[in-house]
Amino acid sequence: MAKPIYHSSIEGAQHGGKGLDGFLAFAKEAGAAGAQPSNYMLEGKTGKFTRPHLIRQAFEKHELKLDGISGHCPFWVHTSAWTGTKGLRPFVPPEVAKLAKGKIEDWAEDYLLRLLDLAAALDIKILPMFWGASHGWELATGYPWGFWAGGDFDLVKEGEERFVKKTAKIRAHANSLGIFLAHEIHPGTAAMCAEEFGRLVEICDGDPCLTVNADPSHCWEGEDWETRFTHPAVRDRVYACHVKNFVVRPGVPLRKMEGNWRNRAMQFTDLGSGDLNMVRYAEMLINIGYPTRYNKIMGTDTAPLIAETESNYRDPDATAIEGIQYVRDHLCFPVAESSFEDEMGA
Repeated sequence: MAKPIYHSSIEGAQHGGKGLDGFLAFAKEAGAAGAQPSNYMLEGKTGKFTRPHLIRQAFEKHELKLDGISGHCPFWVHTSAWTGTKGLRPFVPPEVAKLAKGKIEDWAEDYLLRLLDLAAALDIKILPMFWGASHGWELATGYPWGFWAGGDFDLVKEGEERFVKKTAKIRAHANSLGIFLAHEIHPGTAAMCAEEFGRLVEICDGDPCLTVNADPSHCWEGEDWETRFTHPAVRDRVYACHVKNFVVRPGVPLRKMEGNWRNRAMQFTDLGSGDLNMVRYAEMLINIGYPTRYNKIMGTDTAPLIAETESNYRDPDATAIEGIQYVRDHLCFPVAESSFEDEMGA
């Protein structure tokens, strides 16, 4: 029988309180074969990153594969700080949050350059993340408001120039280390749909480090996951993935300003009960070449399907356990090496 090409893994951002060792112990006990810690789990008490050999030892202790580092939060801070948003405060030290927005951006850039060095030391070549609101909040709403350009301004053009300039040093360092920055196409980021991601690549002259972290749970308004990840601008640049599900409550406005997650139109769920067909998603990833690309770049036999499960109702740990085991039991299937038609009439 053919062997699976995937293994079950888990993203660590929702488990920061466990620390690295606690997170890895939790992942192993739940049945994961690998884990993707957040950048915060890899920080020491002084704020500097833990030495690479100690991180390796932690993964070896728990017999888990190191499936990258979730760097979403600091990347988002870096490309959003110029707006002055208070929304970045949960992701930076309190003393940094008090700085002027330019100083916060400088801090984030230095942090990311050091994070890239850590990834290289750990032989991580694919870093899941997302760029922040480089084009400003007017455009990030996606609302068809007419005043994005006037006689003396063009917010789209300004945003494109800002993205190229602000990310140049980080992209250059990533390329020098052979690291791919896998942007998660996501509301409130520099690219919220496939076409916008393609535009980022275009304005950066085809920069090879600009890749995609596929996540179907952010395709809930006008562009379904299959359309997004098979788009010509995206399909060959999917180098990483998360597995996540959601429901959209009928009759509730998706853009409603609601602070209570349980009252929002879109709600994340456990993998087994959401609106998306996770098996079809895993199959689509095979078709666009994700596992083949990942294995070639990372020198592995299997590619991770990284559960990033969240729920407004189910306990976070219970949700994560369900996600790990759902991926393991339903998505890490043996892949056909030939067509079922080949045996007919034999």
